[in-house]
Amino acid sequence: MKFGPNSHEDRCSEGHSAASTIATISAALSVDPDIDSSAIEIRMLGPVVLLEGYITNAADREKAISLAAMIVGQENVQDRMLSRFPMQ
Repeated sequence: MKFGPNSHEDRCSEGHSAASTIATISAALSVDPDIDSSAIEIRMLGPVVLLEGYITNAADREKAISLAAMIVGQENVQDRMLSRFPMQ
């Protein structure tokens, strides 16, 4: 029986686990005052970061993607966020 990650897909190219990668991206999103990340969920599918959930403006989408890309690289970020704009 093996414990811990048992395939390369469970770790990024730097050797970080999926949990630490998710935590790093989540922390980066939560401390940025220019983005409302309260409804954004972060998951990993192999080496790819999935950004899911809802955004309230287009700037939040671009900022979330940009922050995640700074951590894992642009080619490893998949945007699955849905727009939910407030009613005026």
